[in-house]
Amino acid sequence: MPRWAAAALLACAACVHAAPFTPASDSEVVERLPGAGDPLLRRVESLRRQLAARPDDAGLRLEIGRRYFQLAMAQGDPRYVGYAAAVIAPLAATGSDNAAYWLLHGQIRQYGHDFAGALKSLEKASELDLQSAEPIAWRAAIHMVQAQYDQALSECTKLVPLAHPLHAHGCTAYVQASTGSLAPAYDALKRALAAGSDVAPELALWIRTRLAEMAIRLGRNDDADHHFNEALKLGVVDQFLLGAYADFLLDQRRAGEVLTLLAGWERSDILLLRLALAGRAANDARAAGWARQLRERFAAASQRGDRLHEQEAARFELDVEGRPGPALALASRNYQLQKEPRDAQVLMRAALAAGQPQAAKPALDWLQSSGYEDPVLAALAQQLASRGAAR
Repeated sequence: MPRWAAAALLACAACVHAAPFTPASDSEVVERLPGAGDPLLRRVESLRRQLAARPDDAGLRLEIGRRYFQLAMAQGDPRYVGYAAAVIAPLAATGSDNAAYWLLHGQIRQYGHDFAGALKSLEKASELDLQSAEPIAWRAAIHMVQAQYDQALSECTKLVPLAHPLHAHGCTAYVQASTGSLAPAYDALKRALAAGSDVAPELALWIRTRLAEMAIRLGRNDDADHHFNEALKLGVVDQFLLGAYADFLLDQRRAGEVLTLLAGWERSDILLLRLALAGRAANDARAAGWARQLRERFAAASQRGDRLHEQEAARFELDVEGRPGPALALASRNYQLQKEPRDAQVLMRAALAAGQPQAAKPALDWLQSSGYEDPVLAALAQQLASRGAAR
């Protein structure tokens, strides 16, 4: 992708919780977005002006939609996904034979956690363009989110003749590291990165971030810090990287560094949560305001039936509000859709805090069946077992 591995990292700006708005015409100015001086935003605005003169240009619509989606992934603002969906909506009747349409359609659907629908769209994209690696990579990411490791590995194998060798290697290593082969997967991926050539910054960023996460699980914190900082040096804006590094710093009791790392990122729910946690840990005067913003955003999302950020909402209830009951309800609902390690961790922690160890059984079953290696999750599993959770 590059950013396929982020697997739909979402967030929002201060007022992003309004439902996506469909402009009455392609020339209508919806809003002057934050960061309007950004080159990508300026390019999108230029393309929209061209679209006003050429509304039937399918290629132009897809280019605008693709750029909006890139902004959503980088900035954590779901409004961009709404704009992407709106701009390609007219192609629904005419884009049935367009691989680029089905790829973007699938990306938008996975962003909204419609994973089954996304997989269908991405399969269609592959049928129409047998040489494209991107829909395959996105399918691998979706299968990883749902802990469907055999399916993910199958997609990784399909990447071998189509993608950069490091792309396919990273995909396979990610699966292996999640299924009982953490140390060899880490070592092999580290060697592959060192030997790689012509590696796009986005791909290098994803590899570095995954290496950092693997190093953490192996207890190699200095190596993890190195990988995170090498990823940051690439200059690619990516909230997945920022969130992962912030979590590492919080676990290392380096809250002050989190406040520096995430300065100006209040528009992202995912990163605002880390700011609130770091602010509390550092006794920063802004912590209460950050918590209030999150409270308002999550309340608005709940009223809309928006389930995009239930993991973050559960963590907010548990670690900021101190309400394990609501945290457990959110974590349990979230785990029905997403089964990544972070989803399992918040479910296990909430079950312990709420005194309902049996509620963590789905996560415990996953931990045992997958062979996933993580000392933090192993310790949580032991605590749950001591309190009567069945595995």
